[in-house]
Amino acid sequence: MKEQAKLQQNLSLHHIVFLGLAWMTPMIYFSIYGIAYEAAGGMLTQAYLFAFIAIMFTAYSYSMMARAHSTSGSAYSYVKKAIHPYLGFLVGWALLLDYLFSPIIACLTFGIYMHAQFPAIPAYMWMIGLNLLMTAVNIKGATFSANLSKLFVLLQMCFIALFCILLIRNFSMHTTALEPLLQTQVPITTILTGASIICFSFLGFDSITTMTEETKDAHKNIPRAIGIIIGVASVLYITPSYLTQLALPKAIAFVNLDAAGLEIVQKVGGAALGSVFIIVLLFAIFTQGISSVSSVSRLMYVMGRESILPSRCFSYVHPKLNTPIVNILIVGMVSLLALVISLDAAVKFVNFGALTAFFFVNLAVIGHYYIKLRQRSTVETIKFLIIPGIGAIIILWLFALLSKDALLMGFGWLLFGIIYHAYRTQGNTFKSMILRSKIRLERSKSAL
Repeated sequence: MKEQAKLQQNLSLHHIVFLGLAWMTPMIYFSIYGIAYEAAGGMLTQAYLFAFIAIMFTAYSYSMMARAHSTSGSAYSYVKKAIHPYLGFLVGWALLLDYLFSPIIACLTFGIYMHAQFPAIPAYMWMIGLNLLMTAVNIKGATFSANLSKLFVLLQMCFIALFCILLIRNFSMHTTALEPLLQTQVPITTILTGASIICFSFLGFDSITTMTEETKDAHKNIPRAIGIIIGVASVLYITPSYLTQLALPKAIAFVNLDAAGLEIVQKVGGAALGSVFIIVLLFAIFTQGISSVSSVSRLMYVMGRESILPSRCFSYVHPKLNTPIVNILIVGMVSLLALVISLDAAVKFVNFGALTAFFFVNLAVIGHYYIKLRQRSTVETIKFLIIPGIGAIIILWLFALLSKDALLMGFGWLLFGIIYHAYRTQGNTFKSMILRSKIRLERSKSAL
């Protein structure tokens, strides 16, 4: 019998770093600029610093679990092995929600921007076109996706660097270097509100854990990559925020908060920079979509391999391309929901799934190291109880800030998962009963 193809370890450290940055999308800094600026009272530097500190606790927990388990299941596998298989299923189901809707967001955003630039072409044409391209790139292979992501992530970094250079040229002569950090006029509660929104800019660092089985020396490189991704993203977010507050110390009034990123770019670099911004943003959306499809197809592969999803379909890997081609095609079909769903609804689904996974990965560190392995010295208590405990509390705080619609949608999805799991479990139990009956019958005939 021919052995089934498996995922191949072709990805190096720099490959997964760029895949993670592509999922995170550095240009998201501009996409949420207006909303974050208003929520934080203009104090984006402080808000990003708080967000960085908040998300670091959960990034640490992902690193610890990646060292313990070299599997591509991400939060699903971590919680399953550290706490309980059924809870692992629920977390994986919630994470599936996050990852399935990320490509939809990419298609929606791409369609909206391209239709705005070329009104004669309907938005749905751009959405379908991007979906087909994302599917084709991912079928080609993880290494090809990573190399393409690297090119476009570097393009985003170059744009942010150019933006920062232009900001330095516009420095106010009356502003001191520490002024953006020392102001006390905006209440800390306002800054924390902005930080809660900005935290979602860091979503995506966890996506690389779904590529573990395709990563060389994964137990070392995945934790390293998580640290690098969070560090690079923080620099890319905090630096322009700080320089903007130096160059434009007075409050900025935006015509349209949703397009505030474009407005601030045009304010700093004029219409020419604004045109470049649109082009780079479209490339950013494209690479975010590629990385999203890669992540969700690998999560589905692991859940299929463990028969959480139908294994014949979801655990299949193409023997030549070494990609879960069926999963990629399924994600492509699901992504057509971009034609009928709103951007707001898709974002709510992603936030619910991500925060659910983040919360339980923090608990998984406690369950694995502190409870199961009983690593409880003073230093180990700090590493495996206090730090992940703080991470879990911060994520609970962010969870409490989700809208009622997001919570209703998310819990509705979990309820559907519970029903699906019960159906699968009962079906497997029934099959086992039939198989045992057949064995008994055959043994009886043999005895006669």
